[in-house]
Amino acid sequence: MIRVAIADDHQLVRAGFRALLDSEPDIEVLVEASGGEELLRLVRETPVDVALLDIRMPDGDGLWTTEQIAADPALTGLRVVIVTTFELDEYVARAIRAGASGFLVKDTEPVDLIRAVRVVASGDALLSPGVTRRLLERAAGGLRDAPDPRVLAELTERETEVLRLVAQGLTNDEMARHLFLSPLTVKTHVSRIMRKLHARDRAQLVVIGYESGLVAPGWR
Repeated sequence: MIRVAIADDHQLVRAGFRALLDSEPDIEVLVEASGGEELLRLVRETPVDVALLDIRMPDGDGLWTTEQIAADPALTGLRVVIVTTFELDEYVARAIRAGASGFLVKDTEPVDLIRAVRVVASGDALLSPGVTRRLLERAAGGLRDAPDPRVLAELTERETEVLRLVAQGLTNDEMARHLFLSPLTVKTHVSRIMRKLHARDRAQLVVIGYESGLVAPGWR
């Protein structure tokens, strides 16, 4: 069972998310909060696997709350999905560096919300949808003043190639087709890259791809 927390200062939004997620046999909403401080207190009392955070909230916004979760060893297993809008691109880079594993827009389709929870709970990151690619690309300019390719020194040539594709938002299956490898082999490469670069998840691999200059804003 995937345990979920929802933090949003609009009760109607929380109720809608809860009704949708609780209707799934493998998902259960255990925590609701109207702000970041409340969310942190509740998830320390009631452990959950995934937290859906509004980025604009009183008493601790989604960005601050993500940073607090990432810094708390007791919440290491908690994955964060930020619920955002295009107007807030400047926060995306900071949130993803802090440990956010995915992003959704508030008018997302119900099936995408359910998929996001399952993908993030599995330890992956929600990076495939075009909306997230655009958000990351727009936010990339704020990641670092100058690219630093030295962070990739420990990677093999193949691992560097895989990282470039991860940073472009490709799934394991898409990378397998592109590289003529099996999905399992690609998954192994991704796991090794994460270990070498000390990345929390694929979302942080995307950030490293931009920070190192391996991928630049404006890629196709």
